[in-house]
Amino acid sequence: MKDYELTITKFLQRAVDLFDQKEIVTKQADGSVHRYTYADAYERICRLAHALDDYGLDQGDRVSVMAVNHYRHYELYFGPSCSGRSIHTTNHRLPEHHLVEIINEAEDRLLFVDPEFLDTVEAIAPDLETVEQYVVLDDEVPETDLEAVVDYESFISGYDTEYDWPELDEEREFALCYTSGTTGLPKGVQYRHRRMFLHTLVHGHVDVFGVSENDTVMPVVPMFHVNGWGFPYSGTFYGSKLVLPGQHTSPQEVADLIDAEDVTVAAAVPTVWIEMDSYLESADGEPLDTLDRVLTGGSAPPASLMKKYEEVYEAPIYQGYGMTEASPHLANTFETTEMQGLPEEERYELKRKAGIPAPGARIRLRDTDGDPVPHDGETPGEIHARSPWLTDGYFKRPEANETSFSEDGWFKTGDVGTIDEYGYLDIVDRIDDAIKSGGEWISSVELENSLIDAEGVAEAAVISVPHEKWQERPVAFVVSEDPSVDEETLREHLLETFPKWWLPDVFRFIDEIPKTTTHKFNKKTLRDQFTDEHGELPLED
Repeated sequence: MKDYELTITKFLQRAVDLFDQKEIVTKQADGSVHRYTYADAYERICRLAHALDDYGLDQGDRVSVMAVNHYRHYELYFGPSCSGRSIHTTNHRLPEHHLVEIINEAEDRLLFVDPEFLDTVEAIAPDLETVEQYVVLDDEVPETDLEAVVDYESFISGYDTEYDWPELDEEREFALCYTSGTTGLPKGVQYRHRRMFLHTLVHGHVDVFGVSENDTVMPVVPMFHVNGWGFPYSGTFYGSKLVLPGQHTSPQEVADLIDAEDVTVAAAVPTVWIEMDSYLESADGEPLDTLDRVLTGGSAPPASLMKKYEEVYEAPIYQGYGMTEASPHLANTFETTEMQGLPEEERYELKRKAGIPAPGARIRLRDTDGDPVPHDGETPGEIHARSPWLTDGYFKRPEANETSFSEDGWFKTGDVGTIDEYGYLDIVDRIDDAIKSGGEWISSVELENSLIDAEGVAEAAVISVPHEKWQERPVAFVVSEDPSVDEETLREHLLETFPKWWLPDVFRFIDEIPKTTTHKFNKKTLRDQFTDEHGELPLED
């Protein structure tokens, strides 16, 4: 008897069989709201699959998608993949030369693009070696210099609304996603059907995110970034109502959508929830009555923010830890019975951590010699991970594969962390961002979290800078909301928690901290700017 293949086609079939009248809602570019059901989406996905057949797209071929979160992008999550092809979710925020390199490397034959990104595509089109057809994700083609271009609605028009989905090998690639490339050329990760199936099962686990049919799920996190953290897939599989915000991701727009569509679960990076808090505190902010829980990742939210969302907004923040290579989930915060009996302050400090491994995932710490690190909550080590949904290697990157895995097959994440007596993982830093000063480690993440907790501070980033005596020293970049905030007040604030030698040697007050394409602090840019201006520490008078 043939094994039951774990493919994402099963997500689609389950949704249309059981939850055909549940809605997928999109806030469109012009501000209007598009609504249709899983049954409607299924018919259009079938038409898309037929269109790809008719175009001549072979099994295993890839299409590139450059789009924000909307219903047409959702259809592209399934049409190519369930018919035996693969979708390359392309980050439009990457530099143009990176876009050229990864699209050529992926050998994408079709490129589906939102109208707002046409300028970017026009600029790189002469250098794209494999793209044969451009499909604008709209019902008409705006004025463009592109050749071989058609609008999406014309591309799928007239095809049958049923499709005989092929039996696919569960180890087949269904998507290709590249890392953000902050330290070099982005690296491609091939996502395979079986691994996403298992990842999606974990998303519904009560001790993870508990996604269910009762939820209305809104991924604010971009769908080009690690499968929108997996929520379009988990929402479909569990029969949740899906809300896709499109371009409308300002705090007010997100809050309005939550209120209008009765959203219960929303996922975004911490900066979104920090900005949302400021908006809710303003005169225009309204309570988010339906929001049940907030999901975040990418960096640790301040403990004070977590406390506020739980106690004031009654929407606890749950943090997930992961990466592109893990689809992305590896660990998350939830309160174990042992944790629930702790004093409030200690409980929130634990919740601020990355949490414990999700069911099926394993995490360990190793020192620079590859030896185990004690789980004492203090001794840092590089985080190694294993899980059934973690990648087994980078796409066309044999050199990276040689250095990214241990001899016994664990993935070396490049993150530095500690594990405490309760089994909670705490991310101390990226290996590239950790500060080695006088032979001792300083955590830039801990300094940042403390600075953000200081009154009058909106954002803070801490980098390592070479020092002629101490090897490296911290430098802080701060965005202040209060003109009275100065270096002296911040030093006093930090001294309440950290020894004097941890304190940054230099504070720089700036208007905005540069962000990566996935809205993380771009420390490489800050380091380059500081180095260009000053070289190394100490500063000359």
